[in-house]
Amino acid sequence: MEKQIDLSTWKRKEIFDFFSHASNPYYMVTFRIDVAPLYAYVKKHHLSFYYSLVYLCTQAINDVEAFRYTIRGEQVFYLDPRIPSFTDLKKDSEYFHIVTMPTMGSLAEFNEEARKRSAAQQFFLDTSQETDRVIYFSCLPWLDLTALTNERDFSSPDSKNDSIPRIAWGKYVPNGDRLELGISIEVNHRLIDGLHIGQFAQRLEKLIGEL
Repeated sequence: MEKQIDLSTWKRKEIFDFFSHASNPYYMVTFRIDVAPLYAYVKKHHLSFYYSLVYLCTQAINDVEAFRYTIRGEQVFYLDPRIPSFTDLKKDSEYFHIVTMPTMGSLAEFNEEARKRSAAQQFFLDTSQETDRVIYFSCLPWLDLTALTNERDFSSPDSKNDSIPRIAWGKYVPNGDRLELGISIEVNHRLIDGLHIGQFAQRLEKLIGEL
């Protein structure tokens, strides 16, 4: 259940205040992960690699408490589980749209629903779904991703409050018996430290290994 945080007793208050003074409190990390088990699983079950990784990343994000916080004005809130908002190319087109939907159900059920929603969507973005609970996902399958920046509007008075994680990846690259994928994640340092990104990466690796 969503709840407002009492900043006077919040253990992170000192770190939060420190990074609140930064004009740009956002930072990005890219790490490599072995996705061979995921690739084998989706091929066996005729699933989308992209939709499946969106599902697993969302689960891993929600399993790390730090990613569930958001900033609204002068207050911090603990969110209900985050939901993915992911880019998807339109069929037979070089243009994309953004699909936003929850990850309820199994991996296979999410794949089916994501495919249906994306195929039926006739607009670029449903802004009514774009709350601070989302996670932004994108994919550049044409290249081996080593770094990525994201667009931001720093002209807004609340520009430092954006608490939405941004995750992207490129194409997987064979390396011995591994299939390595570069995953980029951008976060707000007022809420999330390197430790928490490490926890996300470890959780994602575990979820992939359990398939």
